[in-house]
Amino acid sequence: MIDGLFVFDNVIHLYDLSAGNTRTDRDDALPARDRILAYIRAQVRDPAAAPGGDRDFRWDRRWSVEEMHRLVFENSATDMAMAQTVPMFDWFQDWYSPVRTQHAMAEAYPDRVLFCGGVDPSYRGLADALEQIDHQAQVMGAKSFKFYNGHALVKDCWRCDDEKLAYPMYERAIANGVKVLQFHKGNPYGLQNMEWLSPVDLQAPARDFPQATFIVHHLALPYFEELVSIATRFPNVYLSLAGFMAFYRVAPRRVQEHVGRLLQTCGPDKILWGSEAALAGNPQPYLEAFMQLQIPEDLRAGYGYPQLTRDDRRKILGENFARIMGVDLAARKQELGL
Repeated sequence: MIDGLFVFDNVIHLYDLSAGNTRTDRDDALPARDRILAYIRAQVRDPAAAPGGDRDFRWDRRWSVEEMHRLVFENSATDMAMAQTVPMFDWFQDWYSPVRTQHAMAEAYPDRVLFCGGVDPSYRGLADALEQIDHQAQVMGAKSFKFYNGHALVKDCWRCDDEKLAYPMYERAIANGVKVLQFHKGNPYGLQNMEWLSPVDLQAPARDFPQATFIVHHLALPYFEELVSIATRFPNVYLSLAGFMAFYRVAPRRVQEHVGRLLQTCGPDKILWGSEAALAGNPQPYLEAFMQLQIPEDLRAGYGYPQLTRDDRRKILGENFARIMGVDLAARKQELGL
């Protein structure tokens, strides 16, 4: 907990950026992996965010459950988290954030971690994706599914509103009792065509599957205004900050403007805390930055943005995601001795 507020992190990733996980049949795999490593090093500018305070930390690794537990739960104020698969097969043999590693994290720490599975119809076809949804939900206990529809090759891209390709996956997840569907939008890792990562293709499924909850990551940047419109209009669309607070150390004004806009238009009930550890490093400095975040007077006077209150922080840091996932916070606090 931080300042008495429960922290339920929407997204952590036990990723695998080891050289051994890069695909040997793709000439662009290793360069793409190296671009991601450069992105991490550029983002983690605060030494406090680097594991052990080491700016020279080797990020080209496969994270273990013990390392992630130490980073997230021992070295930060995080109380619970969801370990999320990233079904990015473009450059990685076992995917960018492997299914089995995320599941292992939830298995090792069931009182603190929920497992988010992931599938992609372009990996081995739709039939395999549907079988994987069944397996991950029924055998591995997936509480959510993550989708990444914008790939390096256009032939592998698909739209989230494709009734023949995407809808069967949503239907199968819901049939398995999994109603929380999450999407990487914006924030491309490579040379993908940007339009595939626009959130506009989530409008139809959000309308056609009102019983499901759609969580959009990274504020869909650079499609921020489109996402704000969608989240404001659709009651079942939520926004994960997903590493966004890492920008506060280098571009505080940008973060203040975006958070102010979200509070004004979408409301605090629609926003979820997400650290993106280990990709963004240790969550603690970002949690501290969020607790210190204020919407400046000129933005409030000029745009009508509300101030970020303690009640807002409580909702964003944990209550909203706990409500979505059906976690009884009072009971969980007691179980964790908080």
